[in-house]
Amino acid sequence: MLIEEELKQANCTEPFEFLGKKTIEELTQFNVWLPGAKNVSVFDLDSGKNIGKLKRKNKTDLFCGQFKQVKDNLVYALKVETKETTYDLIDPYQFQEQAFHAVHYVDHAPENVYQQLGAQLVSLEVGLDEKIEGTRFAVFAPNAKAVSVIGDFNYWNGSCHPMQKTSMGYWVLIIPGLTAGQRYKYQIKDSQGNQLPHKADPVGFSAEQYPSHASIIFNQNDYQWSDADWLEKSKADKYLQPMSIYEVHLGSWKRPSDPTKTYLTYRELVDDLIPYVKDMGYTHLEVLPISEFPFDGSWGYQPVGLFSPTSRFGDPDDFKFFVDQCHQNDIGIIIDWVPAHFPEDGHGLARFDGTHVYEYEDPRKGWHPDWNSCIYDFGKDTVRQFLVANALFWIEHFHVDGLRVDAVASMLYLDYSRKDGEWIPNVDGGNENYEAISFLQWMNKAVYEKFPRAMTIAEESTSFPKVSKPVFEGGLGFGFKWNMGWMHDSLHYISKDPSYRRYHHGEITFSMVYSFSESFVLPISHDEVVHGKGALLRKMPGDEWQQAANLRCYAGFMYAHPGKKLNFMGNEIGQSAEWNHDGSLQWNLLDFEKHQGIQSLYRDLNHIYRNYPALYESDHEPGCFAWIDHGNAEQSILSLMRTSKDGKQTVIAVSNFTPVPRSEFRIGVPAQGEYHLIMNSDDKKYWGSDYKVLKKVQSEAVKWNNQPYSILVNMPPLATLMLQITE
Repeated sequence: MLIEEELKQANCTEPFEFLGKKTIEELTQFNVWLPGAKNVSVFDLDSGKNIGKLKRKNKTDLFCGQFKQVKDNLVYALKVETKETTYDLIDPYQFQEQAFHAVHYVDHAPENVYQQLGAQLVSLEVGLDEKIEGTRFAVFAPNAKAVSVIGDFNYWNGSCHPMQKTSMGYWVLIIPGLTAGQRYKYQIKDSQGNQLPHKADPVGFSAEQYPSHASIIFNQNDYQWSDADWLEKSKADKYLQPMSIYEVHLGSWKRPSDPTKTYLTYRELVDDLIPYVKDMGYTHLEVLPISEFPFDGSWGYQPVGLFSPTSRFGDPDDFKFFVDQCHQNDIGIIIDWVPAHFPEDGHGLARFDGTHVYEYEDPRKGWHPDWNSCIYDFGKDTVRQFLVANALFWIEHFHVDGLRVDAVASMLYLDYSRKDGEWIPNVDGGNENYEAISFLQWMNKAVYEKFPRAMTIAEESTSFPKVSKPVFEGGLGFGFKWNMGWMHDSLHYISKDPSYRRYHHGEITFSMVYSFSESFVLPISHDEVVHGKGALLRKMPGDEWQQAANLRCYAGFMYAHPGKKLNFMGNEIGQSAEWNHDGSLQWNLLDFEKHQGIQSLYRDLNHIYRNYPALYESDHEPGCFAWIDHGNAEQSILSLMRTSKDGKQTVIAVSNFTPVPRSEFRIGVPAQGEYHLIMNSDDKKYWGSDYKVLKKVQSEAVKWNNQPYSILVNMPPLATLMLQITE
């Protein structure tokens, strides 16, 4: 096929081999492909000297010309005349070496993926004091026949800017004059020359919403951060710090009062959400996936643009401002991160170049039956590097403090949610995905080595060993793991009628059998208040008062239990309706004392938790926890004690999971002294019954619960008490 036909049909694999400036013996030849041009001439960009006019070849859009040899370092421009106008254009095809630079070192380190690929703003030297600003494009499509950059700048015409394929499978091109804010995509032909749906950039830094889903050139270096103090402070040992996480879906936390707007922006959330989180005493804000995603109903768990914060709420700098303001208010930011799977949307990664570039080819490994989505091929170095790079990208460019990794169990097991015959065993005949395990270890090592201040958290629902143990100990390397067992067992227990709880007592205590096997976070997450599961308040049995009391008692127990804390938005106000991503939290409920009381309790629990080291710095050390009495199933009362690392502070917690008050209930205590009440979930200010409880009690030399001393307390109905010893 003639080169003119290849260019016209956008089937040119190596445009640099023909287009641009070529030396032929003692002549210099210029070959330029310019759809829509009538006349084209060449001039020296540095001196402005006219070199000559090019001739149209065979009535096509190819213009060629030979001239007396010009200087070797010539940077030239084109004067282009069309039917409508005349303009100057710097020919992209004279910058082959600079374009190829993008992929020389991509495989050397994961961070090179986002430092070199995608649309990178570049400056090209054209003289001693002059530079050309432009954008370098680089995309991985190893099995494509042809790839072109398309956008508003070339009227989305795939024949205008064909890219050059490199030996590593990357396609590259520099287009001078393209600046931040311009839209683009890739037009890709598969190996047979069939045109695929236009693809967004896999390493695109910004994107438009439906219907275009176009990538947008973006300058990552414009934003000026002001969170240096936080970044230094956040280097402190996470295990010894309080961590109470407020999990939020940004689109439905609160909706705008303006009916013409769908969402609060990142900057509006700074004004509303950050003061609320700070007032409530949470230490961290965790946002459901922020990577660009096409379908609102996926909540972000079907991402397409892993390197782009969703533009639903603003541009990437707006999100940086949001994170910056969180840090300046001493709030850490955790983002949900989804490396397990991705959707089949045509503009995304699925069959990116006509082949399975990113996903496993065999559907028994590459298709997720639960979520109707593709599974990344964790055995390919390019895919593993792409995902590890993305983890590093969010920490480096957006200063996030942690990644909560979604659906880890689905990655670890080849037979996850599959029947016999629907999965492929590993080389040893087992069900573990060795490739995914290796990827997760690499990702965690990379994060902690390059950003020691950051953390990773696994949502892992099985008993897979050593999830939060270091890789050098044979673990996956996560910093923390969600305690899904505690969540399911304790919610099952608290949803029972109190008269039946005696028969399920083991469910509320069982977590302590394994509590120190991992570094746990106790989650009451979004998954527990959606899809027919009902709001947390509505899981509680009994009448209106008992439901609220059960919730308060349960919250008190949660904050006393070892493990960092996480609560989904709405739990803290006693939301009565199941979470709806298309609406807003029921903020109107705070007009009622019941919901004011629940909110006040969560606020106080957060501040108590942060102010008492015994409740947080020993979360992962068994020597600093002890049951006082975990066997009182008949009365459904639990008592425990937490001790600070230095042994100087002890907090006693007692939970009565029945509506029966217990007067002068005896509890064993470890030391003689006065015990001060620091929290009573039945307090009147929490909409409790205000059952009479002494603010302080003196221990007695009466052995009880295998303790040398004991105290007598009045236990309110459906309530948790916390007391501190003053010796």
